[in-house]
Amino acid sequence: MESIEAENSAVAESSEQPKKLLNKNFVLLWQGQFISQIGTQVHGIAVMFWLKHATGSATIMGTLMMASMLPSVLLGPIGGAFADRHSRRKIILFSDLFSGILVLIVTMMLFYKPTEVDFIVVWLTVTYIFMGISSAAFGPALSAALPDLVPREKIPAANSLRQTTMQISSFFGQGLGGVLFRILGAPILFLADAVSFFISAFSLIFVKIPQKYPERTAGSKAIFNHFKISIIEGLHYVWRNKGLRSLIFAAAFLNFFIAPVGILLPFYVEDTLKSTPDWFGYFMALLGVGALLGYAIAGWIYIPGKKQSMLIVILLIAESLVIGSLGFVKSTYIALIIFFLIGLFNGTINIYISTILQMTTPTEIRGRVFSVLGTVAGGLAPIAMGLAGIIADLLNKNIPLIFILCGGISALLALIVSSGHEFRNFLAYEIPRKNK
Repeated sequence: MESIEAENSAVAESSEQPKKLLNKNFVLLWQGQFISQIGTQVHGIAVMFWLKHATGSATIMGTLMMASMLPSVLLGPIGGAFADRHSRRKIILFSDLFSGILVLIVTMMLFYKPTEVDFIVVWLTVTYIFMGISSAAFGPALSAALPDLVPREKIPAANSLRQTTMQISSFFGQGLGGVLFRILGAPILFLADAVSFFISAFSLIFVKIPQKYPERTAGSKAIFNHFKISIIEGLHYVWRNKGLRSLIFAAAFLNFFIAPVGILLPFYVEDTLKSTPDWFGYFMALLGVGALLGYAIAGWIYIPGKKQSMLIVILLIAESLVIGSLGFVKSTYIALIIFFLIGLFNGTINIYISTILQMTTPTEIRGRVFSVLGTVAGGLAPIAMGLAGIIADLLNKNIPLIFILCGGISALLALIVSSGHEFRNFLAYEIPRKNK
């Protein structure tokens, strides 16, 4: 107990509220994740097109993506409690290091056993399962750490910069990913991802993240009981907040009908639009440009609470409708415009919602709340990915029909959810802005 008090005392002395947005700790974390995200985006394209070309099966692709997400979803509450109890800095650092090692192993298989497709698919599945387990604590730790690294009034700008970084990485990673896959092949892109994880882990060595730790308990039974109580506290917090509860359930069902689009996009590009993998990258680049504009709008332009709530609701419905419209499009250029709009709407929504969650949730429970959000809101997405692949194969790759149904149903769900006043009131939270 004395060690915890001393640790918290040291944290308190070294964790005065930062005076500026671009301080050393935030910048180091920010740039490390930027590099890692570029590798991840390139890796994602390499995996999807390698699977499509090597197996031709949407079912295998959907199953693999489901395996990559399911562990983090199921273990989310445990990961959130772990992130509140242990060093968030170490969680982020070792998760990056562990992921880099796993991807490096798969890279060696692609280099030295390229014809053993079944063997590689199995090991890819194993790799993604372990990375999913690691991300169960990584995601809550990262989301919970960010508000403590910047001034309170700069949290919206910090979220905007973080999401902007992710979209810039998407712009370069996914925008060039299709071309790089065609020129360099999957093994080189996998290697680049592994190296990016190692660079990110190295940058975390020099980062200090302020954090108060709960009193530690001795014995495995006591530790188990503490985790159980911590998880229940997080669930109770979410359940008591009707607006937050509505948001999480809405996100769960919307994700279920939107998730198939990402899994089936390679088939849409090559089989429906009759284009090369390069165009997958172009679509992702325009998606990133739109999201960047959305981040700028939400991060730097003040909108009063009630208008903010109305804007989020309108964008939720609009995003679903434009996703559905992809099913009617046969022109790659019109599809480019649609992906720009999807990015714009989604980017604006994400900044507002993540900022509201961070500012309304106490820091000592923030990791658990984000883990509940990830588990419940993301719980149906892996199932949707697995089903999307099976349904696509059963429908003989009729991707346009699937896109139309997914977009239409998600728009209807967004309209129904937005009719609840608790949901609208939660989205109307007044985000404080520093007086100039």
